Amino acid sequence: MINIDIKLPEAVLEIFSVIKEYGTEAYIVGGCVRDSIMGRNPHDWDICTPVLAPELQVLFEEKGYKVVPTGLQHGTVTVVIDGEGYEITQFRRDGNYTDGRHPDNVEFTSDLSEDLERRDFTINAMAYNPMTGLIDPFDGMRDIRNRRIVCVGSARERFKEDALRILRAIRFAAQLDFSIASDTSFEILMQYKNLENISIERINSEFVKIVTTAKLGEELAQYSNVFELFIPELKAMFGFLQNNPYHCYDVWNHTRVAINKCGSEDLIIRLAVLFHDIGKSHSYQDDEDGVRHFKGHGRVSADITDSIMRRLRFDNNTREKVVELVYYHDATFEVGAKYVKRWLNRIGEKQFRRLLELRKADIKAQNPKYEKDRIQKVNDIEILLDQILLEESCFTLKDLAVNGEDLVSVGYKPGTELGSALNILLQMVINEEVINNKEILLFEARNMLVEKRM
Repeated sequence: MINIDIKLPEAVLEIFSVIKEYGTEAYIVGGCVRDSIMGRNPHDWDICTPVLAPELQVLFEEKGYKVVPTGLQHGTVTVVIDGEGYEITQFRRDGNYTDGRHPDNVEFTSDLSEDLERRDFTINAMAYNPMTGLIDPFDGMRDIRNRRIVCVGSARERFKEDALRILRAIRFAAQLDFSIASDTSFEILMQYKNLENISIERINSEFVKIVTTAKLGEELAQYSNVFELFIPELKAMFGFLQNNPYHCYDVWNHTRVAINKCGSEDLIIRLAVLFHDIGKSHSYQDDEDGVRHFKGHGRVSADITDSIMRRLRFDNNTREKVVELVYYHDATFEVGAKYVKRWLNRIGEKQFRRLLELRKADIKAQNPKYEKDRIQKVNDIEILLDQILLEESCFTLKDLAVNGEDLVSVGYKPGTELGSALNILLQMVINEEVINNKEILLFEARNMLVEKRM
C-alpha cells in the first residue's frame, strides 16, 4: 500500500460510498489509476469490487440509480450518474487461454490481488481507494518512474494468453513515451506471429491508436516485422533506394521520418503519411544517368492503400479520405488563387488542409537542401487559402451567383444540360475568366446555349 492522493470525480466517490454502506470496498483500477499518477486525464473510470454483479445491480437500483447490465456473465454492470456511465466489475481471475485470444472461463474472487494479477502490464495492475491508498503488488509505480512497459509476471505467458497484448505494449510505449523492457521486447519479437490468430477488428483498434501517437516512427523502426505481419505491403518499402537528388533516405526511412515530422494527430493524415509512398517500388523507372523516377506512384500507392484499408476493415469514409490524399500527395501545387480554388472545388477545405499537412511532412523527410523553399511554397498556399475563405470567394456551385432556376429562365431545360452549364460557369469563375456576377454569368450562359444549338 502506498500513500498517494488521486482526485476522484464526485460520481466515483458516490459509487464508493454506496458500496461502503453495503459493507465492503471498491477501487478504481487499471488505466485511470496509471493516468492519474502521470497527470493525464483518464478517459474512463473503471471500478472493481468483491460484490457480485447481480447484487450490484439490485443495490444501485434500490438507491434510485439507472443500472445497465453490460456484462453480467463477466461480472460487470454500468451505473449511470448525470448521464455518464461508470463500469463496476467484480474481482475476477481468468481461466486458461487455449485459443490465445480469450480466457476459456472467468472465475470470480474476493481477492483484489488475484484480479490485478490477471492484467497485462504492471502500470495497468494498480488499484486505488482514498481510504486504502494505492495497491501496487507488481511495482507499477516503479515502472512509471522508470518509464518502462513491463509485463505482469512472465512476458512469455502474458503474450501466449492474448497476442493482442503485443500491439498494446507497442501502443502504450508510443502513447506514454516509454521504453519496452528487454524481456518484454524479446517476447514481442518471438511471438508476434501469434497475432495471426487475432481478429482483424481487434488489430485495427490497436493499430489506429498506435498510428495517432507521436512515436509511431520509432515503433515502426523497432517493430517493423510486427506491422508487416498484417500489412505485408510494407515490406516492399524496406531498403528500397530512391536514387534521386530530392531524396536522402530509402522509401521506408523516408516514410518513418515523414511520420516523425508530421505534427497532426488526425488519423486520416497519419495514415496517408504512412501509405503515401507504398507504391514506389511498383512504379519506378531509372533513366540513363541512374536517376530513379516515380511517375504515377501516387495512383499506385492509392490503389494499394485502398486494398490495405479494406482488409483492415476501416470505415468507408476514413478509407476514401486517406486514399484521396495518397492519390494527390505528389500533385503539382502552385501559389495562386485559381489553383487554390480548383483544389477547394475538387476536395473541399478540410481535405485540402490535410493534403497540405501531408505535403509538408513529405517535404521535411526529403533532401534538406530543397526544404526551405518548398515549405515556404506550401505556407504561401495556406496564407492564400485563408484569404480566399475570408473573402468568401466562389469555388462551389452554392457560391455561384446563378442557379438552376436562373438558367431555366434563359432557355435551359432541367437535366444534364443545365447541370453541365452550371459546372462550366463555375470553372470559368474559378479560372478567373469571368467574375462571379449574375448578369455576366447569364450572358455567358446565353452564349453557350446559342453555340450549342447552332
